[in-house]
Amino acid sequence: MKLWGKFFLAALSLSLLSCGISSAAYAAVEPISVTTNKEWYAEGSTIIISGLVKDFDASDDMKSFDVSVLIFAPNGNLATIAQVPPNDDGEYSTSIKAAGMINAEGDYTVKVKWGAQANQIVFAYGGSSSTPPPEAEQQESVVVETIDQEPEAEVEAEPAMTQPICGPGTVLKNNVCVAEQKGGGCLIATAAFGSEMAPQVQFLREIRDNTVLQTESGSAFMTGFNQFYYSFSPTIADYERENIAFKEAVKITITPMLTSLAILNYVDIDSEEEMLGYGIGIILLNIGMYFVAPAVVIFKIRNRK
Repeated sequence: MKLWGKFFLAALSLSLLSCGISSAAYAAVEPISVTTNKEWYAEGSTIIISGLVKDFDASDDMKSFDVSVLIFAPNGNLATIAQVPPNDDGEYSTSIKAAGMINAEGDYTVKVKWGAQANQIVFAYGGSSSTPPPEAEQQESVVVETIDQEPEAEVEAEPAMTQPICGPGTVLKNNVCVAEQKGGGCLIATAAFGSEMAPQVQFLREIRDNTVLQTESGSAFMTGFNQFYYSFSPTIADYERENIAFKEAVKITITPMLTSLAILNYVDIDSEEEMLGYGIGIILLNIGMYFVAPAVVIFKIRNRK
């Protein structure tokens, strides 16, 4: 009996130890986490997306890049995108209005990416004319007692904090004026030129918002282009921040394209036909610069040999 008792005690100790090890394993911090402040949103609600990057290190250029936040609609289309810099502790947070391209009722998927690490979460949206679900009212019994109270001393109101006034093209976020984003950011150009406020990035944003998106054909083109562009641009932007040589190469490569887009600043586009004409012309011009001209040069060099 003593032998069986010792065997049982040993088995019980091993089982408790394994439970402790299992709990510690499940308590490990994810490489990148993501949460939303609610599971369901109505029109005009503020969606707060936050999380933690485990290996973020502000002092290391290889571990201090931004978190890419992408929100996909129920039909799989990209609804919005943002680049969020974590703080010194690796925590990141951004807020997005449930409006604009977030308009269809259903489940939206939030995907976050930091380097090779990724995670996602899903929230529900009730549609453009939805009202939040009723919450169960909790009835509490309240005992009212009559107590002689001394008059409370008046509390002086604290002076209101003044907020900075942001100029055109910028919005106030966390008491800081940042570039306003409409329909996504120019991730590759932002990483190449170092800031959303760089003149080249602002130029691209103005062409997109003030010219292309002002026509139906331009808006349709941008919808299709965004699906293609945001499928690879976060990866390229991350690699630009990691590799300075690649960043400079991208900067040189996109400069001719920026020059060709400047044509749109010197023409008046008053109809869908003009938008299509100039748009197709600029696309053909870029194809000639990036593909036809190099092919002709290579062909002539080979013929000389």
